[in-house]
Amino acid sequence: MIEALFNQPNYQATKKLLDVSVLRHEALASNLANLETPGYKRLDVAPAFEAELRQAVGTQDSSMIAALRPRLEVDTAAKSSGRDGNTVQLESELMKLNQNTLEHTLETQLVSSSLLKLRYAITGRAA
Repeated sequence: MIEALFNQPNYQATKKLLDVSVLRHEALASNLANLETPGYKRLDVAPAFEAELRQAVGTQDSSMIAALRPRLEVDTAAKSSGRDGNTVQLESELMKLNQNTLEHTLETQLVSSSLLKLRYAITGRAA
């Protein structure tokens, strides 16, 4: 019975998005750490993952969603602004870090609200 609650496609998709935001945060931290490393290429979550997730959510198949694995790739769209070949731009990374933090907060609240509903159903108390 409880497994059915955690195998719902929307819950699985939210958990997967939470995994993606954690992975993206690691990439952003690496990008910022290598801001001045000559030849460093910016990393981000593979663009294909978003399409894969959208397709899996469209099928409403929880096992398909759960099987997805986000991965990091070099951002081929990022261009070097200097002669050293580094494709990281400080302002852009900081903006993306803020956006990712907001997304992570939202996703955490969505997962937490599902768990709070379960707790309420079991105990009869909201907190």
